[in-house]
Amino acid sequence: MADFDDSLPPGAFPQQEGAAPEDEQLNLEMDEETAEGTYANLVMIAHSPEEFILDFIRMVPGVQKARVKSRIIVTPQHAVRLMNALAENVERYEQAHGPIREPGEPGGGFDGGGGSGGLPPMGFGGGAEA
Repeated sequence: MADFDDSLPPGAFPQQEGAAPEDEQLNLEMDEETAEGTYANLVMIAHSPEEFILDFIRMVPGVQKARVKSRIIVTPQHAVRLMNALAENVERYEQAHGPIREPGEPGGGFDGGGGSGGLPPMGFGGGAEA
């Protein structure tokens, strides 16, 4: 996957290596608000036999209440494709920029000292919450 190219208009995606020919391309439309994205620093994951539920949350250090910013529901098959695509992109990122370090590791975290910055770890719980 190519690095982010901010010269493209909102909603446009660069041609990827090995992508289908032009006549088989999926045309994506995206309004400007969606193209800006929504920041989340925590995800809680639940599942049932039919679906995976991903709640993307914004936590603010020192505030006891967090808000779910987006809920995405996918099939188990799509969850596996998402997991594989994310792993592939993390590998590419680390090849280009070096290893991603967890808070608490030397050079990790956002507070400059390798601490957690007050944020909890990502949630990977199971269960049939919905």
